[in-house]
Formats: sequence, structure tokens, C-alpha cells
Amino acid sequence: MIFRPAKTTDIPAIQIVRHTVKENILSDPALVTDKDCEEFITKRGKGWVCEVDGKVVGFSIVDLNEHNIWALFLRPEFEGKGIGKELHRLMMDWYFEQTKKPVWLGTAPNTRAEEFYSRQGWKKVGMVNKGEVKFEMSYENWVKQHK
Repeated sequence: MIFRPAKTTDIPAIQIVRHTVKENILSDPALVTDKDCEEFITKRGKGWVCEVDGKVVGFSIVDLNEHNIWALFLRPEFEGKGIGKELHRLMMDWYFEQTKKPVWLGTAPNTRAEEFYSRQGWKKVGMVNKGEVKFEMSYENWVKQHK
């Protein structure tokens, strides 16, 4: 398993991972374009990938403009192996090196993602978008739980 910063050349593989998920499926795949991915990993924030045998099996992307976790997805067959947790840690450590502002995310209720973020210490703070659970993480809570 190799974890590394995402590059623009990873975007096709990132898109494949995004379209293989079983939860938080995009209602319209055209909503997240290659150009969007490029902007988020080169201008708005940063992304990471996990490779297994030279193939991208998971990725995470954080947005410094909106202080938001833009994406954290794995191919379903690679869930439960610690990959998501490590992609999450890399992303959060980097985010809080850039800013001490709280970061938020939205995810569908009653999903493995909701359980994952709860286990990582995220606090539920309400609802966002179309009925998604809104989570927030402060710098202080991150440091207290992960250092």
C-alpha cells in the first residue's frame, strides 16, 4: 500500500473509484468533472491517493476555500483495511497545518461513512444539502484525539 499526494494524472483513476462506491452514489456522474477534481487538488486544497499494486483504490480531497472535506472514497473491495483511516489522517493533518479553522463535511445518514466519521471523533452539528448529516471537526478536537 502506497499513500501519496494526488496528482492531476490520477484524476481518471479517482473518477473510477468515485463511481464504484456503494454508498453516497452521485445522482448524476456529470456533476463532478475532471476539471472540478483538478481545481480541488491544485488550487482549492489538496488530495491523496492510496495505491495497491499500482492501482488507485482510494482517495481523499480537502477544500481550504470552503473548509470542507470534498471527498473520501474507497473501492468497496478495499474497505475495512485501514485505508480510509490513513487517507483521513493525512488529509486532516495537512488541513490543520494550513489553518486552525473548523472543517465540515456532509454525508448520507445511516451509512458506513456516517459511522466512520463518528468513530474518528467528528461531531454531528445538524443537516446540510438534501438531508445529509453535517459533521464538524475543530483543530482542538483533532489534536486531542489524534496526537
